[in-house]
Amino acid sequence: MEIHGIDPIIRETAQVHDKGRGKEAQSFGQIIGEAVQKVGKLEKEADKSIVDLLQGKANVHDTMIALQKSDLSMRLLMTVRNKVIDAYKEITHMQF
Repeated sequence: MEIHGIDPIIRETAQVHDKGRGKEAQSFGQIIGEAVQKVGKLEKEADKSIVDLLQGKANVHDTMIALQKSDLSMRLLMTVRNKVIDAYKEITHMQF
């Protein structure tokens, strides 16, 4: 596993931002769905990394990085989910 600089992240963010200016903007549900798929992909990569470590095909360093990426992405997704639920509850309690 290679560690990359921030430049690829900036380029990817710019591409996502440019896509939003296209014909059709993504809905909130699509964005969340893609985020869930990316978290699932990171979890599968972490699982594969563990298997590779046990088989002697990977080193501990790469495995720990994969596990941390998976953990952080899941925590971020859960935090966003909790914030959305809190906002929904607050909206439902508003008096009009």
